[in-house]
Amino acid sequence: MISILLVEDQVLVRSGLKILLDQEPDINVVAEAGDGEEAVRLCADLKPDVVLMDIRLPKLDGIEAIKRIKEGNGHLEVLVLSAFDDDEVVFQAIQAGASGYILKDITPENLVRAIRAVRAGMSTVHPGVARKLLDRISLMSRGRPNGQARFHSHGLTDREVEILVGIANGASSRELATRLFVSESTVKSHLRAIYRKIGVRDRSQAVAHAIRKGLVR
Repeated sequence: MISILLVEDQVLVRSGLKILLDQEPDINVVAEAGDGEEAVRLCADLKPDVVLMDIRLPKLDGIEAIKRIKEGNGHLEVLVLSAFDDDEVVFQAIQAGASGYILKDITPENLVRAIRAVRAGMSTVHPGVARKLLDRISLMSRGRPNGQARFHSHGLTDREVEILVGIANGASSRELATRLFVSESTVKSHLRAIYRKIGVRDRSQAVAHAIRKGLVR
C-alpha cells in the first residue's frame, strides 16, 4: 500500500482527490492537511510514503513546506499538484526536494500513475512543465564550466555532458547526431548511458533530477 498525505487548502478539491484515490486498491489516504504547517507536522507524525500537495498554501507556503518535510523525512516523496506552471515556482519546488510537478488538468489515470512513479523513486513532470525546465537548464548551461564539473562529478563523460546540454537546449537525437558528426544510434546510446548513470528514464526526468540533485544551479 502507498500511504498518502493530501495537502490542499480547498476543501472541495481535497475531498474530490480523496474520493478518487480511495478507489485505488494500492493507495491509502492516511491524512489530510489544509495548510503548510499542518502538512509538516503530519509528515513528522505519520511518515507517509507520498505527499500530494498544492504549492499555494496558507500559513506556510508550499516551497518552504517541501524543504521542511524533506529535512525531517528524506525518504518521503513529495508530488506537487498545482494549477500554476510558473517556471520559477516549478524550479524552486524541484530544488526544494519535490520528486514531481504535475498540473491540475491531469487526468485521474495519469495522477495515479504519477503517484506510483514517485513512490518507485522516479521523477514525474507534466509535459508543459518539463519544457520550462528544459529552457531553464538551457540558460544555465551556456558558458558555465562549473555546471559541467558538477555533471562530471556524477560520472558523465565530456561527450555525455555535451549531449545532456544539447537535450536541455531542446535538440533531438537526429539534430545532435548531425551537430556532433556521429550516428543517431550513437547519440541514443549516450543517452541511455546518461539515464543509467543518474538513475532516470527519459529526458524530462533527467532535467528534473539534475536540478533536484544540484548538478546545475
